[in-house]
Amino acid sequence: MSRPSRRRRSGSRDAKRAERQRPLVREAPFIERKIPYYELMDEAGLALIEENAEVVLQEIGIDFRDDPEALALLRDAGADVQGERVRFPKGMCRAVIRASAPAEFTQHARNPQRSVIIGGDRTVLAPAYGPPFIRNLDDGRRYATIEDFRNFVKLAYMSPGLHHSGGTICEPVDLPVNKRHFDMVYSHIKYSDKPFMGSVTHPERARDSIDMVRIVFGDEFVEQNTVITSLINANSPMTYDATMLGAAKTYARHNQATVISPFILAGAMSPVTVAGTVTQILAEALAGMAFIQLVKPGAPVVFGTFSSSMSMQSGAPTFGTPEPGLVLYVAAALARRLGVPFRSGGGLCAAKIPDAQAAYESANTLQAAALAGVNFMLHTAGWLEGGLVMSYEKFIMDADQANMIGVLLQGVDTSENAQALDALREVGPGNHFLGAAHTRANFESAFYRSPLADNNSFEQWHEDGALDTAQRANRIWKKMLEEYTPPPLDDAVDDALLAYIGRRKLQFPDKEY
Repeated sequence: MSRPSRRRRSGSRDAKRAERQRPLVREAPFIERKIPYYELMDEAGLALIEENAEVVLQEIGIDFRDDPEALALLRDAGADVQGERVRFPKGMCRAVIRASAPAEFTQHARNPQRSVIIGGDRTVLAPAYGPPFIRNLDDGRRYATIEDFRNFVKLAYMSPGLHHSGGTICEPVDLPVNKRHFDMVYSHIKYSDKPFMGSVTHPERARDSIDMVRIVFGDEFVEQNTVITSLINANSPMTYDATMLGAAKTYARHNQATVISPFILAGAMSPVTVAGTVTQILAEALAGMAFIQLVKPGAPVVFGTFSSSMSMQSGAPTFGTPEPGLVLYVAAALARRLGVPFRSGGGLCAAKIPDAQAAYESANTLQAAALAGVNFMLHTAGWLEGGLVMSYEKFIMDADQANMIGVLLQGVDTSENAQALDALREVGPGNHFLGAAHTRANFESAFYRSPLADNNSFEQWHEDGALDTAQRANRIWKKMLEEYTPPPLDDAVDDALLAYIGRRKLQFPDKEY
């Protein structure tokens, strides 16, 4: 009998190894949390922050700039409006929010099995948002293109630990600024069937986003259900500008969700202390969420935070340090006390490449967000260089972490099988569990298996090419894109979307703003 060739044996071994390393991730539209929240601050501390935020709202106020309609709406509701400065009577914002803002809401995906619930004990993970550059091992750092945007939408679609397609997953700078939103929204619809975010860079672009989802879902469904989540940033400190207000009004009036997020680098855009920063965050978020409820009572809102620190020596932003984690824990508790969903977290880092700094800093924020109780985690995957860069390899590294967050938040299984008394009786003292019946019955699903980490011996790792984490991630994202198969999209819907985009693009010239 002839012996099998070395190549055949190697191929069989590689196939078996690949199967063993295939991640066992429970495909779910979102995470249903089964562990307690980590509560950092006691009742007295939280009440103090809330009281101080009311002082900010009543005595200092929030600027609502270049939007007479917003100022009139706030004045009619009882706020003190002097020029563009709005001061709120004590308790006004909280009362307006509690009267109508939903504690949770469903964002419908075009595939109903992928719709997400944002709020309560659920966690929804979404990719990074906004980087104008991309990085990979092949090209280095360069400006992002619409092809990169499509690639990341596809990778997010194929990543079971990510539940949401995100929004401006990277900025396609090869397209005109005033028209690229069409291609971005279309890419989310065409290349994924997960829920996604709409454009907020101009009220008209928000209207285009709504018009496009009307084609997909139908006019009546869009008016009665939430199919878009949008990111509305406060222009911290204590300011909302006309662009964000205009986009927020457009979405709210059509029952679409707004994530009201103060954007803060502590020390520059807020005080240098945790308590002072959280006070400002709460005041800004309360004002923004109350405004949304005045525009349309019952419109979904999310209490958002993006808070990090800065180097007081250089002025550069820093990520993954202890203070932003403390801010995150406190803000999450404040959102629960208010009764609205909470957004924060992500794989934030200042690293320039997917190295140890990137991993440590990102893990610090990801873990804090998971334990704190974030409901909508933007920037989960891909973030590098303080948000300037979307990295292919870092995306794969972070997607692996997202899978692990899903396992962590499931908590401890205490079923009869998990108690494993049969295994303990069978093995007894002084023996091992490798051959036990319970082990054989459960070994395939017993532990999380990373598709990225290398846990082999040094000799095996060396034989496989001695690849580091980024090199292994490079192979994985390329293989994923090679194997990508688009979700079905009705041809008539696709044609209608393309016709709408073509018609709208002809209605105005290309611009670079």
